[in-house]
Amino acid sequence: MSKQMIQPKHFKDCTNRLVSSMLGLFSLLSLSAAAQQLETKKTAFIDKSNMDLSVKPGNNFYEYANGTWLKNNPVPAKETRWGSFVQLHEFNSKALKSILEDASSKKNPSGFVEKSVGDFYAAGMDSLTIEKAGHTPIDADLKKIRAIRDLTGIINEAAAFRTVGPGAPLFGFAIDQDRKDPNKMMPELSQGGTTLPDRDYYLKNDARTLKIQGAYRNYILTLFKLTGTDTSTARKNAETIFNLEKKLAESQMTRVEMRDPIKTYNKFSLSDLSKTTSNMDWKSILMKMNVSGQDTVIVNNPKFFSDLNTLLVSTPVDSWKLYLEWNLLKTSAPYLSSPFVNAAFEFSKIQSGQKVQTPRWERMSGLTDKSIGELLGQLYVAQYFNPKSKARMDEMVKNLIKAYEIRIKNLDWMSPETKEKALAKLYAFTPKIGYPEKWKTYQGLVISRTAFLQNVRNAHQWNYADMVSQVGKPVDRKRFGMTPPTVNAYYNASLNEIVFPAGILQFPFFDADADDAVNYGGIGAVIGHEISHGFDDSGSQYDKDGALNNWWTAEDQTRFKAKAKTLQEQFDGYTVLDTIHVNGKLTLGENIGDLGGLNAAYEAFKMTKQGMSDVTTDGFTPDQRFFLAWAQVWRMNVLPETSAQLILTDSHSPGMYRTIGTPINMDAWYKAFDVKPGDKLYKKPEDRIKIW
Repeated sequence: MSKQMIQPKHFKDCTNRLVSSMLGLFSLLSLSAAAQQLETKKTAFIDKSNMDLSVKPGNNFYEYANGTWLKNNPVPAKETRWGSFVQLHEFNSKALKSILEDASSKKNPSGFVEKSVGDFYAAGMDSLTIEKAGHTPIDADLKKIRAIRDLTGIINEAAAFRTVGPGAPLFGFAIDQDRKDPNKMMPELSQGGTTLPDRDYYLKNDARTLKIQGAYRNYILTLFKLTGTDTSTARKNAETIFNLEKKLAESQMTRVEMRDPIKTYNKFSLSDLSKTTSNMDWKSILMKMNVSGQDTVIVNNPKFFSDLNTLLVSTPVDSWKLYLEWNLLKTSAPYLSSPFVNAAFEFSKIQSGQKVQTPRWERMSGLTDKSIGELLGQLYVAQYFNPKSKARMDEMVKNLIKAYEIRIKNLDWMSPETKEKALAKLYAFTPKIGYPEKWKTYQGLVISRTAFLQNVRNAHQWNYADMVSQVGKPVDRKRFGMTPPTVNAYYNASLNEIVFPAGILQFPFFDADADDAVNYGGIGAVIGHEISHGFDDSGSQYDKDGALNNWWTAEDQTRFKAKAKTLQEQFDGYTVLDTIHVNGKLTLGENIGDLGGLNAAYEAFKMTKQGMSDVTTDGFTPDQRFFLAWAQVWRMNVLPETSAQLILTDSHSPGMYRTIGTPINMDAWYKAFDVKPGDKLYKKPEDRIKIW
């Protein structure tokens, strides 16, 4: 819900077709069964004490459903936002901490998995050793960069850098499925090379942006000073690096443009690409990146690489050396001594507004999951994954697909020809629930209890090697793009799959003891959301086999785009912060996901015994509970600095507008809460947007 991703990168720095569907959060971790035991067994799944019953639902459904909770739960100092998902993260972090402390304290761990996880965490928690080392773990790397003499050395080092990592200077790179031939794994090159979260941070000059630019320059200055550079030189270095990255940013496409799978699909032979970038021999560069035997590559933004080619020769080698030093410093800082860690946080808090740094144990548990997630995931699943939840989830997925089938068949705007192909795609969906059928082995990975940064690098190297090893092999359709403890879900267009890690199968999304209204308004809407990504403005361009292939009639596509535009305009109208509005184009895919998902979840809910009844629970009708379950998932207090950042970087709308943006287009919501003309959220029936 994800972060930036919002989605985990898994050591891939090129945008792939994992659509991180949930929450606009950064890959939050799960609430474990152990953490749940810390609470009293939940009986009231819709808690009236969290609501503001003085607010009319038709005027502000978000406040009605969550108002008292929002007033009583300000953002804690160590967080940038506070809501249902962050609370899950809190509980889950404690559960993971228990696993990790147990593994790291054993003198005789039970095997490679437990030993590796325990040693990785122990090294990260050994602050005495880390403080004593200072910046010595990167001294040899700094020396190597400073010894570079020419542009060839710069390019070779930038290529080799990503193999040892972490970090990816100049451009992004990944191995992924060929979008037009999804049975092949291909090298992909993407725009990149910058540090700030979005190109706009380099190009805009409003007060908020200028403050962040100033903090960034100061961050660069500080890290150079910490490695022995005098203040005057460090300040000049900061200007050189900022201006160089600004030029890279000017060549980047916007996030909205990057959502276009056609525009970002540009296949080149290596020889042809090298002709357009005369200073970059891509066969040689790929070899430096441990990729051999390839004669073709996909490029998401050819202009970026053409501009980069020019920039390489117009910029002095000494400036590029500073740029590489900076890439080493910024990617290593979180794993060095406290002056580096604190400098990174000081810069981060200017962007996010976070008051105090996240506790070390919490950072290290998250880092362990990020670095060796399918080792930690095995321990997590063994202790906390409930097979009963998986069985119920299997059932709900089937019900949601059935509901989607009904809705597609009943569409009044789509021709029979296109409906047939839409249904074929729906029937071809592959659901994955919980964790991979086959775990990554991490064979050959070396983890030491006394070499923290090297452990991080070793894990990166293993994951990178695992990624490039897929070239030339059959597509592995069993892989997971997220680790088991993750509270998130995704749709992968090239595999035409919907994936739900174990971590999301808990309240408020799901509870085995909850009534259907709560589960369908929660995890049911998530399932529907992921299915809808296969039919959003981007995912709908892929066919049932995962190939980028237009299966629409021209007339149907025109009607679909017109409907999507009205949804874009609806969200464009929402104000987030002073003059900042939701970006309807950037969030369109997620908003289509919500609209289709909640409608499909409601359709499936109405097939259940509770959905067909009028029996109230805790004073609420079944339909009211369904929509309230949806609303409580999205409650979230967010710091203004973080809100401003997310509008630029996140493809998800803010929780408040996800809460209301879909229900106001559903007739059932109006009936459930007796919303009438004159209410602030009221839309005329003919204005309610219906897509899927």
